[in-house]
Amino acid sequence: MTITKVAAVAAVTFALSLAGPAGAQSPTDLNIGNFLDVTSWDPSLADIGFDGPYMSAVYDPLVALDADGKILPALATTWTYSDDLLKLTMDLRADVKFSDGEAFNAQAAVENLEHLKAGARSGEAYVNVAAFKAVDEDTIEIDLTKRDDSMLYLMGLGRSYMASPAAIKAGTLTTTPAGSGPYVLDDGMSIPGSEYHFTKVADHWDSATYPFQNIAVYPILDATARHNAMLSGQINVNFADPLNIEQAKQMGWNINSAVSAWVGLQFVDHTGEHLKPLGDVRVRQALNYAFDGAAILNSIGAGDGVVTNQVFPAGRQGNDPSLNALYAYNMDKAKALLAEAGYADGFDVTMPMSPIFAQWQPVADQTFKELGIRVTWDDMQMPDYQINAPKYPMFITLIAMDNDPAATLARQVETVQWYNPTPQYATVPELKSLVEAAQSAVGDDQIAKIAAANKALTEMAWWSVWYQANNTYFSTPDIAVTPVTGMMFPTLRFIQPN
Repeated sequence: MTITKVAAVAAVTFALSLAGPAGAQSPTDLNIGNFLDVTSWDPSLADIGFDGPYMSAVYDPLVALDADGKILPALATTWTYSDDLLKLTMDLRADVKFSDGEAFNAQAAVENLEHLKAGARSGEAYVNVAAFKAVDEDTIEIDLTKRDDSMLYLMGLGRSYMASPAAIKAGTLTTTPAGSGPYVLDDGMSIPGSEYHFTKVADHWDSATYPFQNIAVYPILDATARHNAMLSGQINVNFADPLNIEQAKQMGWNINSAVSAWVGLQFVDHTGEHLKPLGDVRVRQALNYAFDGAAILNSIGAGDGVVTNQVFPAGRQGNDPSLNALYAYNMDKAKALLAEAGYADGFDVTMPMSPIFAQWQPVADQTFKELGIRVTWDDMQMPDYQINAPKYPMFITLIAMDNDPAATLARQVETVQWYNPTPQYATVPELKSLVEAAQSAVGDDQIAKIAAANKALTEMAWWSVWYQANNTYFSTPDIAVTPVTGMMFPTLRFIQPN
C-alpha cells in the first residue's frame, strides 16, 4: 500500500470517528476552516462576505435571514411600516445584556444604528435613513427619506449587529468585540490572524439556534491547507475547493453548494469617458460573445456553478433563464461586432491584476489577443485591488450576489459599491425608466419589473458575466451546512448538527 493510500485510510478512519456510531450524540464542538480572517470586530467595518461566522458568534442582529432571504426576528421581535413606507417601527426584545454588562434597549439600538449608518461598509443599508428615534424603552423608529425595499434585507444579511454602546464610544470594537451574541471570544485561546475560539453563553435568549458548546474558526487562505486541515480532523467544516469534491465523496463528507457570486468583467465606464470603445454597446456585447463561459467554468471552476450572462442568481426571483444563452460563445460574432463599432483592429486598455484573479488571466489574455485587444496589466495585491480596480474602465472580478431581487438591483446597478463607484444606469433613458418603475412597484408586479430591468441590462451588456460560481462547503457527517446566496460563508445559524 502506498503512503498516499495509507494516509487516505487513516483520514477516513478519523473522519468516521468524528461522526461516531449511529445514534451517537450531536457534536459539541464546531471547528470551521474559513477563507479569510475577520475584517474587523466593529460591525460598521466588518465585511459581510467571510465575516459571518465571526460576527454571528459574538453579536445579535436586529433581524436575521432564512436561507431564502426572508426576514426573521432577532433582537427586533416585530416591525411595521407606515402606509407611505417611509417609517419603520420596531419592537425590541427586553432583558438582553451585552457581554460588558451594558443593557440592550431602544437607546442602545439607536446609538448602534447611528454608528452603522456612519460605517464605511455598513452604511450601505441606511443610505435612505433620515433619523433613528427611541420611542420608548423597547421601541424604535426609523424614518426614511424615500422608500427602501432592500434595507431590511441588508440589515438581516449582516448590517444590524448590535454592540455595547460603551464599546462604541470607547472606540475599542475594532479589536475587541462586545456584543450580546450566543458566544464570547476566548482571548486566552485565540491567536489573532490564526485561530479564534468562542465559548457558549449559558443563558442566551436564542440558545437553541446555537447548539455547539465550543466554536473555533481558523482563517486559512490556501485551499490545500484548508483541505488538509479537514483531512487531519483539525476542522469539521470547510470552505471548500470544488477540485476536492471527489475526495470529499470518498471521505463520506457532506457536500453543500449554492450559487454565490458572478465571475467576469465588471464594466465601470459604460459611457466611454475613459475608454471610448466601452461606451459602444456593440463592444460590450462583443466581449460577452468572446468569452466561453462554459469552458472557463469547467477548466477553472471545476464545473461548480451555472453558465449564464446575468447577475441575478440562478433559481431566484428576477433571474430569467431564457437569457442564459443570449451570449452563447461566438468569436466570429464578437469580431463582427467590434468591426461594426469601428474596432476591427481592437484597442488598447490597461487593467488591474492580483494573485486571486490570476487564475483567469491566461484565458483573458487569449481572448483579448484573438480580438486584437492589447492589454497592459497593472499587478497589485488583493487589498490594493479592491481599492484601485474600480479606477480602471473594466476589470476581472468575482462579485457576491443576493437572494433578494430588490437588493440585487440596488447593489449591482443603483447604489455606490466598491466595484461600482459611479453608477451609470441613469445615463441610459430606457434603463433609468425601468429601474424607476421597479422601485415604485410592489409585490409580484415589482418582481416582473425587476425581471424586465434585468433583461434590458443583460441585452445592453452592462457586464460581461462568464458564469455564476457556487460556494461549496464540506462538513463531517454529523454537521449540516446550509449555503446562503449573499453570504460567502454562512452565519452560525446555518451550521447545525446533522
